[in-house]
Amino acid sequence: EKYITDLFHQYPNAAILISIVTGILVALIGFLPSFFLTAANILFFGFWKGTLLSFLGEAIGAGLAFLLYRKGLRKAAQQKLVKYPRLNALVEARGKRASLLIFSMRLMPFIPSGLISLAAAIGKASFVNFLIFSSLGKIPALLIEAYSVWEISRFSQQGKWILFIISLILVIFLFKKKPSGNPEIPPNTQGKK
Repeated sequence: EKYITDLFHQYPNAAILISIVTGILVALIGFLPSFFLTAANILFFGFWKGTLLSFLGEAIGAGLAFLLYRKGLRKAAQQKLVKYPRLNALVEARGKRASLLIFSMRLMPFIPSGLISLAAAIGKASFVNFLIFSSLGKIPALLIEAYSVWEISRFSQQGKWILFIISLILVIFLFKKKPSGNPEIPPNTQGKK
């Protein structure tokens, strides 16, 4: 976030272009979180303009990712999606069902953006439907992200609560993770040679 903000300050006349291109790259890479860019946009441009620039970068990037995946990465993509059975429903869907799945999956922050674009691209969804419903699905998540960044940057009472909730979720996630180790030896094999 600091690096991007410094770039904006160094090249203020190109700041909008830098923001949108960075957003496109984040969307194309697919697994990088966009939080750092949203934070830089809001801190430099203000809440509404920064949120709009984040939205434009993500929407254009998702559209380009869809086209790239559809053109050249179908076989590799199908192998990647085997690990995500929920996304296979999107691969098989068409028409209204595909549009609704794209929209609803964009609302879920725990599904990586790149995987949704990938599933839609190797599936039967049209580019226009993907672009519309992907963009619409991004709006609520992006507004929540932007509001969180705004409140944290001002470090208001709400910002402190947001940080507390994020910290709590991380702690719960870390403690719920299963420890990896050797499997237990079954009782009937203990002591045998």
